[in-house]
Amino acid sequence: MIISGERRIGYDEIQARIRRAASGLRTLGLAEGAPVAMMLRNDFALFEAVAASAALGSPVVPINWHLKAEEVRYILTDSGAKILVCHADLLPQIRDGLPPGVRLLAVATPPELAATFTIAPGLTEVPAGLTDWDRWRDGHSEMQEPPRRAAAMIYTSGTTGMPKGVRRMPMQPEQAAASERVGAIAYGIKPRDNQVVLINGPMYHSAPHSYGMLAFRSGCTIVLQARFDAEELLALIERHRVTHIHMVPTMFVRLLRLPEDVRQRYDLSSLRFVVHGAAPCPPEVKLAMIHWWGPVINEYFGSTETGIPVWHSAEEALQKPGTVGRAIEGGIVKIFREDGSLCSAGEVGEIYMRQTAVPDFDYHGKAQARAEAGRDGLVSVGDVGYLDEDGYLFLCDRKRDMVISGGVNIYPAEIESVLIAMPGVRDCAVFGIPDAEFGERLCACIEPETGAQLSAAAVQAFLRERLANFKVPKEVQFLDALPREATGKIFKRKLRDPYWANRA
Repeated sequence: MIISGERRIGYDEIQARIRRAASGLRTLGLAEGAPVAMMLRNDFALFEAVAASAALGSPVVPINWHLKAEEVRYILTDSGAKILVCHADLLPQIRDGLPPGVRLLAVATPPELAATFTIAPGLTEVPAGLTDWDRWRDGHSEMQEPPRRAAAMIYTSGTTGMPKGVRRMPMQPEQAAASERVGAIAYGIKPRDNQVVLINGPMYHSAPHSYGMLAFRSGCTIVLQARFDAEELLALIERHRVTHIHMVPTMFVRLLRLPEDVRQRYDLSSLRFVVHGAAPCPPEVKLAMIHWWGPVINEYFGSTETGIPVWHSAEEALQKPGTVGRAIEGGIVKIFREDGSLCSAGEVGEIYMRQTAVPDFDYHGKAQARAEAGRDGLVSVGDVGYLDEDGYLFLCDRKRDMVISGGVNIYPAEIESVLIAMPGVRDCAVFGIPDAEFGERLCACIEPETGAQLSAAAVQAFLRERLANFKVPKEVQFLDALPREATGKIFKRKLRDPYWANRA
C-alpha cells in the first residue's frame, strides 16, 4: 500500500495501472531504451510513470520540479525524451520550454500536495486540451508480457558545467541479485519483511528515488510526506508505525531544534532502520540523534555515478566519530595522490570508488566527461578524504571547494558542519574568495531561519569557540535564500564565481 495524506492505493491496483500505462506508452511509439521524462512531486503517478517506463525497458528521467522553462528544455533536449509526465500545477512554469515534438501527459495535482505547497485550486486540474494522465492510462488494456527493468537516468548537479545524464548499462542477472543485497545492507529494505517506509525527500533526487523504488519493488507499505516538517514527521512515525526512513543531516538538525516536550510527545518505538546520506553529518548531530532515537541511525556514502560502496551502522559511528563508513559488499574505495599513486592510511587525497553490484554508466552524450571521471575502473566525483588504518573513510571536502589561504589547506565542509548547528542558521555555504595577502580568504553565506536575528560578529564568535581562528570566515553574508542546483544542493559556484570573475 502507498499512503499520501488521506489517500491510499493497494499494490494490486497500482500494478494494474502500471500495466495499462505501459500499454499506453507503447501506443505513443515509445521504443525500448528511449527515455520518458517526468516532472512530478512524490505521488502515486510517479511510481506509475517510473514502473511503466521500466516495464518497456526505457529509463525515466526525473526532473527537479523547481526548474524553469529553459532548464527543463535543456534536459528534455539533451536526454532526447519525447514524452513528459507532469503535475498540472507545474505546467505554467515550463510550458514555454517544451521542445517541439514532446508529448505532454498532465497529472492532476492531489489535494494534500495542493495544501502543502499552497497551490491555487485553478492550477490543480488538467487544463482543457491537454491529455489527462489518469484518463489516458485507463483507456488502455493491461500489458500482458513480463515487465523489463531499466534504471532511471538521473541528471547530476551542474557545478562544473551543464548537468549530465547518468545512464546505466543494462543490468546483468547476477547484478540484480547483488543489487538487492546491497539495498538490504545500505537501506535496510527487504522483501516481505513487514516494513513501513516513509519517504520525505523528493524522488527527483538520486538517493530518494532509488530508496523509494526499492521499497516499491519490495512491496513495503510506503508513506509519502509531501514536504519535510520536523513535528509532522514525528506524528507520521507514530500514526503509521513507520519502521524505515531515508533522511539528510539538515533534517536531523531541525528535529533536534524542536522543544523537548514536543520531541517526547510522540511514540517512535516502531523505528528499526533510519539511513542518511547526501551530505556530511556533524558528529555531534549524529550522536544526539543516536541518543534520542537509539542505535537505528545508519549512514551511506556514494553518488549517482558510483552507487553505494560505503556504509556504517550507529555502533560504528560511536567507535569512529566522523566517518562515513567503510566498503560493503561490492564496494571498492581507493584514495589517490595527484600523481596517480595510492595514498597511505591517513593521507588525504582524491576519493575514487565504485559499487560493482550496479552496472557501469555513461554520461549521456558526453563520453569525454566519463573518461575524465575514471581511474583504474573507479570513479571520482571530486571528493577529498582519507582511509584510516581500519579502512574507514573520512571526508574532508570537495576537491574544487578546498581553500588554500596563506599556504594552509582549509576544508569548508568542516566549517559548514559546525555552522549549521548554530541556532537561527537554516543553511549555509562557505567558500574561498580572492585575498591580496593570503591568496584566498573565507566567506560564509547564510540563509537564516525565519525571524532569526543574526549578525556577522555573532556567527564569527560562535565559530571561534569551536574552530581554530584561521577557519573562521572573515566575511559573513546573509541571504533570504541560497541558490540551489537541480538536485536541491546549494549551488556554491553561483555564490563564488562573481568574486573570481576575470581572475586566475
